[in-house]
Amino acid sequence: MGLLDGKRILVAGVTMDTSIGFAAAKVAQEQGATVLISNFGRALSITKRIAKRLPVEPPVLDLDVTNEEHLAGLADAVREHVDGLDGVVHSIAYGNPETLLGGKFLTGPWEDVAQAVRVSAYSLMSLTQALRPVLATPASVVGLTFDATVAWPAYDWMGVAKAGLESTARYLARDLGPEGIRVNLVSAGPLKTLAAKAIPGFEELDSMWASKSPLGWDNTDQIPTAKAICALLSDFFPATTGEIVHVDGGFHAMGA
Repeated sequence: MGLLDGKRILVAGVTMDTSIGFAAAKVAQEQGATVLISNFGRALSITKRIAKRLPVEPPVLDLDVTNEEHLAGLADAVREHVDGLDGVVHSIAYGNPETLLGGKFLTGPWEDVAQAVRVSAYSLMSLTQALRPVLATPASVVGLTFDATVAWPAYDWMGVAKAGLESTARYLARDLGPEGIRVNLVSAGPLKTLAAKAIPGFEELDSMWASKSPLGWDNTDQIPTAKAICALLSDFFPATTGEIVHVDGGFHAMGA
């Protein structure tokens, strides 16, 4: 019997099979869930090919979280495949690497900062709101962050966007808790994903982890993060919301 038997889960933002979203979809299926995934634009065709590598090929939804028409039609798009959702994984973030990352904090233009905040933080609220008509009671929403309590080398405006995401999750937890909807985040250590490769200077971040993490850190293994996501999607955290669960080998708890 799987941890997610009978659960219906949407993993929003799956591109490559090296992504955390893909790993979350895979573990969720292995634990008994019916999974839907999403992407949009030029990446949609890649996602459809990657979907075939999951244990069960899932439906792939066309979803741009900055497109109001997509959001307005999302509940109906979900209903074409399942009669509701028990969980949502928000695996969505973007910041222009040419203007916002790699030491460009002091020169980041507002237009690009606004886009990063909208895609990476505001979309947690807009996605959840769009799905409220099909969310069961109880339900679980899980997002992905990279510890925004400190300033990291190279991360710059994406760090600000992730701070916004973390705050958004707390306010969503406050407002949706009375409906039985839990909202939590998983803060993973650096992983060699497509998003990470877009960060100039990522190697500087990455190099810190192996020596300082008490449990060690494998930056090619997304499964520990995926398992934490699936645990939060399950019924084993019925009274946990507004929380950030660290999956980083213990790095966050260590001093210099």
